[in-house]
Amino acid sequence: MTFQWLKRYMPRTLYGRAALILLLPVITIQLTVSVVFLQRHFEGVTEQMTRNVVRELGHIITVIEQAPGPERGLSQVEALARDLNIGLTLPAPRVIRGDRRRVYDLSGRAMIATLRAGLPGLTGIDLASDEKQVEATVRTRAGLLGFSMPRSRVTASNPHQLLVLMVAVSLLMTVIAYLFLKNQLRPIARLAHAASAFGKGRTLPYRPAGASEVRAAGSAFLDMRNRIERQIEQRTLMLSGVSHDLRTPLTRMRLGLAMLEPEDEAEALLGDVEEMEKMLASFLDFAAGDALDDPAQIEPEALIAELVEKARRAGHVVDAGPVQCEGLLHLRPLAITRALDNLIGNAVRHGSRARISCTTGERAAVFSVEDDGPGIAPELRDDALKPFSRLDTARNQNRGGGVGLGLSIAMDIARQHGGTLRLASSPELGGLKADLVIAR
Repeated sequence: MTFQWLKRYMPRTLYGRAALILLLPVITIQLTVSVVFLQRHFEGVTEQMTRNVVRELGHIITVIEQAPGPERGLSQVEALARDLNIGLTLPAPRVIRGDRRRVYDLSGRAMIATLRAGLPGLTGIDLASDEKQVEATVRTRAGLLGFSMPRSRVTASNPHQLLVLMVAVSLLMTVIAYLFLKNQLRPIARLAHAASAFGKGRTLPYRPAGASEVRAAGSAFLDMRNRIERQIEQRTLMLSGVSHDLRTPLTRMRLGLAMLEPEDEAEALLGDVEEMEKMLASFLDFAAGDALDDPAQIEPEALIAELVEKARRAGHVVDAGPVQCEGLLHLRPLAITRALDNLIGNAVRHGSRARISCTTGERAAVFSVEDDGPGIAPELRDDALKPFSRLDTARNQNRGGGVGLGLSIAMDIARQHGGTLRLASSPELGGLKADLVIAR
């Protein structure tokens, strides 16, 4: 596109773009009106007033040239010049050569051109020495005639007043429009804040407000949030009920097998029952991942130390890596602990040692769990995050009694906190590196 390069200079926020839409037409109108007014009005009025002065000076010069002498001619026009507010000196004490004016004196340019056209003997015009006076010298048959007059004789008085008034009124209207615009954009900001918080697992009170379109979007958001919450609640209740109903016959089976004589077949069946109980517990964990606890302020270093100590008590080799997390993090403590426990469990199941570390950025905190196992091939990492997936490679996340939900539960908890779960290769340990990204 032709104007694609403009995108990098455009404001990113809604307030910035709305202000641009508001100010750009105002500034354009101001510049257009100002230029047209200066060129068509001030210059036109200046030319008309200057032509009148040229006629007066032409008559004065004619009288002086027809008089018997310079002194006689000057005395004949002295009363007329006084009535016209024109000062005359004959001969002039100095010759003004060239035209002098200030750079910003736009009407002076039109005045000089008109004087030059009407007075052929003009030697120079000085508008710079005194902004309120016009001084010039003109050659006549009676000698060098100097004349001066107030600038108001040839230029409209106070030409800047209109511009100042336009700017002042424009600023006032811009402030008023910005206040109204801010009031209209505030409901959109509240809606974005509520949606962002819900994406991070927090439910904030929200009531639709603002224009009808914003109210419609807010109502749609509330309906969507309610449906999602009902769906999560129904899923949790359903799997909780299924788990409860299945635990009762499994408990009877365990008791019946325990009462049998110790045999290989009985031991095998008892192992199957235990595996089924673990599977039910995993299903319930996957369903109830977001209903564990309420958000709280957590210190990352203390959380990592607790996880490392727990893993070591279980007989695993787990070290704490560098913790570069500044301040407290707003998290669901039990949910994050469960996600990191699953990642550590996967790491020690497929490797001999693991390491957990934490870093924070401006927008997110990252908990990293690394191991020295075989890792997961890049083309299989997306499949490894899917529930109940089974990998056919050397690293099988479902080995050891798992059902393929460890990484899925961690991904689900990360999404509840507005983040994600990333899988990569560990540059130091050589195995898998799982990054649990949490939005701040």
